[in-house]
Amino acid sequence: MSLSQRLARLAARLQDPQKVARFQRLCGVEAPPSRSAAAAAVPREGEKAEAPLSGDARCRERQPGTCGGPQPPGSDRNQCPAKPGGGGGGAPNGVRNGLAAELGPASPRRAGALRRNSLTGEEGELAHVSNWPLYYLFCFGTELGNELFYILFFPFWIWNLDALVGRRLVIIWVLVMYLGQCTKDIVRWPRPASPPVVKLEVFYNSEYSMPSTHAMSGTAIPIVLVLLTYGRWQYPLIYGLILIPCWCSLVCLSRIYMGMHSILDIIAGFLYTILILAIFYPFVDLIDNFNQTHKYAPLIIIGLHLALGIFSFTLDTWSTSRGDTAEILGSGAGIACGSHVTYNMGLMLDPPLDTLPLVRPPITVTLLGKAMLRILVGMVFVLLVRIIMKKLTIPLACKIFNIPCDDVRKARQHMEVELPYRYITYGMVGFSIAFLAPYIFSFIGIS
Repeated sequence: MSLSQRLARLAARLQDPQKVARFQRLCGVEAPPSRSAAAAAVPREGEKAEAPLSGDARCRERQPGTCGGPQPPGSDRNQCPAKPGGGGGGAPNGVRNGLAAELGPASPRRAGALRRNSLTGEEGELAHVSNWPLYYLFCFGTELGNELFYILFFPFWIWNLDALVGRRLVIIWVLVMYLGQCTKDIVRWPRPASPPVVKLEVFYNSEYSMPSTHAMSGTAIPIVLVLLTYGRWQYPLIYGLILIPCWCSLVCLSRIYMGMHSILDIIAGFLYTILILAIFYPFVDLIDNFNQTHKYAPLIIIGLHLALGIFSFTLDTWSTSRGDTAEILGSGAGIACGSHVTYNMGLMLDPPLDTLPLVRPPITVTLLGKAMLRILVGMVFVLLVRIIMKKLTIPLACKIFNIPCDDVRKARQHMEVELPYRYITYGMVGFSIAFLAPYIFSFIGIS
């Protein structure tokens, strides 16, 4: 057997959804009894089944709700036709990956999906959870790759800890996430099949699976955080060496626990991130200096990020991943432009090089009070900007491109609405984080 054949067999094993289901059972997650018959129909490893890396659609037994079988009422969003034009097969983007399950009445020992998919309307399935500490731990781990975490984490660094570290962390995050999202739409591998996998989260279920962008973010952020802060701040290196594997493994394992990724997706995301960091991290200082000091930096930043967003929207049909990509690019462009204005106005100057390494200031009531005020005032302002921009951009885009706005969910499935809404809204959010909020802090005396 050749090396390529061995690697293909290894990849097929690592992509096997039975391994994901086995890990879930090991962690105390079981499918409800109503799904036992469906799970039994899925072939085990080694039995005759589709090859995970083949180009066929993920259609197994002819059961209600699956390909070729009779569809229950209202289950059109759960169909899984083959992807037209090849490119890896699987359910088309924007359609739920996996089989809908009939849900019985919930008991106190059952847990439902974390969040409903706001764009597709998809709701997850209930599951028996016997190990609640692990459930909440992995819920926390998966949140480390979601919008709520990012909108708290990056402003906290920029406003309270070290603006330089926050800016450069955002640069790497945007690059890693953009490449990850585009790679998903090129590879087009589906999510792990359900059954046998229990889908505890469905918010990103309409996206493709390979590579895991949660794993990429969970790898990039702690590594870059340590690379940027060690030597700039005084702290033992062992702290960073503990942080990296703990953060990374928690996020990666949480995605398998939630039933959203195979082992192969996680490994590919980790290795892909290491490759991206090895190539692009040496240029982060150059990029940050350009964003702050170049005369035409804002025009170049806006144009480049917008072009990247338009390119990503041409890779595949509509899915929630396209909106996430525009959101990431808009946030990055907004923070970069905000840092340019902040630098030129002298609002948040970086400490001189001769003062490095920086020493943690003594923790006082005044220091904590100002930090809490900055977070409170800043987040309220950022959220208001987000709400206002959302209310303005969606109707405006619908009017400009003559798209019905009665159903916002359907309207946002058009590139002409989703791209400007996400890009402009989160561009303003990023600009508020990097410039408008610090300006308010300076004005009211809590900077």
